[in-house]
Amino acid sequence: MKDFESVNDILDFAIENEQKAVDFYNHLATSARNDDMRKTFEQFAREEMGHKAKILNIKEQGILSFSKADVADLKIADYIVRAESETEVTYEQALVLAMKREKAAFKLYLKMSEKAPTVDIKSLFLALAQEESRHKLRFEIEYDDYFLKEN
Repeated sequence: MKDFESVNDILDFAIENEQKAVDFYNHLATSARNDDMRKTFEQFAREEMGHKAKILNIKEQGILSFSKADVADLKIADYIVRAESETEVTYEQALVLAMKREKAAFKLYLKMSEKAPTVDIKSLFLALAQEESRHKLRFEIEYDDYFLKEN
């Protein structure tokens, strides 16, 4: 993991990762094969942009306060192997990829919280981890509704 020399370095890193998530979901939205899939990914791109804006605001205003809340984990992402595709991604593959990405972001922010230099920064990264966990849960529920209930 990258070493940070200041709070701004940490916040810049988080901002960059949120922008990558925005780009990821916008890319999936543009390659979506149906409107439901496109709308789902556009919604997530907007939410990730909201995370980026929140971090930018924190950086500019120095506001570092979040509430704690438990998030359910169905652990579906732990048991699905990402399907690779040379061509277009199916809705199932896109959901699996999104679950894995959200799980990775959750783990990243959790790890960053362990290395945080202050309690406020730790709280920031724990809050971001919770947000990513909520996103993963939403994709897991979507996956369960569309693919697991049929079997």
